[in-house]
Amino acid sequence: MTIAFFDTKPYDREFFSHAPGYADFEWHFHEFRLSSTTVNAAAGAQAVCVFVNDRVDAACIAQLAELGIKVIALRCAGFNNVDLAAAKQHGLLVVRVPAYSPHAVAEHTVALLMTLNRKLHRAYNRVREQNFSLAGLVGFDLHGKTVGIIGTGKIGRITAQIFRGFGCEVIAYDPFPQAEWAASHSVHYRTLEELLTQSDVVSLHLPLSPTTKHLLNEQTISQMKPGAYLINTSRGKLVETDAVIAALKSGHLGGVALDVYEEEEGIFFEDHSGEVLRDDRLALLLTFPNVLITSHQAFLTQEALSEITRVTLDSLVRWRDGLEAVDERKLP
Repeated sequence: MTIAFFDTKPYDREFFSHAPGYADFEWHFHEFRLSSTTVNAAAGAQAVCVFVNDRVDAACIAQLAELGIKVIALRCAGFNNVDLAAAKQHGLLVVRVPAYSPHAVAEHTVALLMTLNRKLHRAYNRVREQNFSLAGLVGFDLHGKTVGIIGTGKIGRITAQIFRGFGCEVIAYDPFPQAEWAASHSVHYRTLEELLTQSDVVSLHLPLSPTTKHLLNEQTISQMKPGAYLINTSRGKLVETDAVIAALKSGHLGGVALDVYEEEEGIFFEDHSGEVLRDDRLALLLTFPNVLITSHQAFLTQEALSEITRVTLDSLVRWRDGLEAVDERKLP
């Protein structure tokens, strides 16, 4: 089987090309993203493997079908960048990795908050310059604070449990509550408004959909507790960037930590250190001392990359051998 990989980085190539037991697979790795203008690079393959910023829209899918592509394999959980209706129309199977390492994302969420709150990034830079002053590095105890978890899927639940370990009161919002889990971990469900008004820290853990886009906007952010911290390690478009900037300027938000950004496509995952950053909103966010941004790296652990590789290749083998892919991997 020949697979065309798009938007690949060194770690993708390392984990997939060295996966044991796939000697009959032919790997075609491309660093550029898949779109209707690059789709011809998939010629000769039976499947394409894509990531979060590949643009697999209707035009691209039609061209993939013409090239004889049978499978679109997402090496990620999110699938909002794929036109599922077009894939179904052209008879293309779409599979994903619904859960690679929820611990990786949950742990990164807590790491972001701890770094921002205790100013570890600023302290690290100071000490390297032999500046051992503690002025301006005051944080707060997490113990006893109220943390609001929006979305209690696998990642949200693990994040909540970590915060419970810190001695935090954890409240949650989800249209589909996990009552038994919540009871066993002393987590209490609230309405969205109640969660926003009561939480010292709000952490987002839900997929992007038409109903969740800009869930945190000018109105909902205004409901948050003054001085609260906002953490987003899910999808950038869950948060309206302009509203966040306004709340930071007014002092309503105490701090913001992001591993995702509303307009990250074309910016994240690439080295732009020798260029002028053309995104004015992102450039402005980077100037705030109470903002911490990482470039969509929450998933980046050895365990997660190994699981992404295993599940993706297993789905492709199942298709090749005429077996049904595991239900939760198959879309729509």
